[in-house]
Amino acid sequence: MSTNSGPSAKAAELIRALTNEEQDPALVQTVLERVQQIMTSGENVLYVAVQKGPLAKMSPDCAVLTNRRFIVYRPKLLGRVTFEDHGWRDLHDAKMQENVLGATFTLKTVAGQLLTIEHLPKAQARRLYAFAQEMEEQMRDERRARDLEEKRAAAGGVFVASPHAGGPLSPADASDPVQRLKALKEMFHAGLISASEYETKRAEIISKM
Repeated sequence: MSTNSGPSAKAAELIRALTNEEQDPALVQTVLERVQQIMTSGENVLYVAVQKGPLAKMSPDCAVLTNRRFIVYRPKLLGRVTFEDHGWRDLHDAKMQENVLGATFTLKTVAGQLLTIEHLPKAQARRLYAFAQEMEEQMRDERRARDLEEKRAAAGGVFVASPHAGGPLSPADASDPVQRLKALKEMFHAGLISASEYETKRAEIISKM
């Protein structure tokens, strides 16, 4: 009975897709096997960038992008590996610097932590940067939508947030329909609620006066 120690057909297809920019297939296979051990349900590897060139280490670091996070894979002695990772929701900024012999890619989290990988092929660093920019914009839109939903929810309750006042109405003002109408109008002019939402809530407050 023969055995096959190579990757499965599905894994081989993924490796081919991840090595179209001069990445070493054998190295990418090793990285995938180690990274998949820490991946969560529904998480998928989207791209792998590998250090290369005269300044890179014998065991190169790799940047691994999944649909949920950014991982820096750093091989150590005796086959050990360390992982540095952050979810895309923690992404604040991404930067890329091209040098004569390669490029440096850096991610900064909302908490101010930096994840840096140097000596990347420029084409791979550009792919990392483009993907990070897309995720940064997506996360910014999600945070904006979440803030908007929170403010809309506040407008429907007793404490109505006023964008100009910088916080919720006081209990006394919240029971005053005039103050609630004023706060509601400010939210409408700030673009936090739609015209139909403004009219609906306005009619509701007036009906209780």
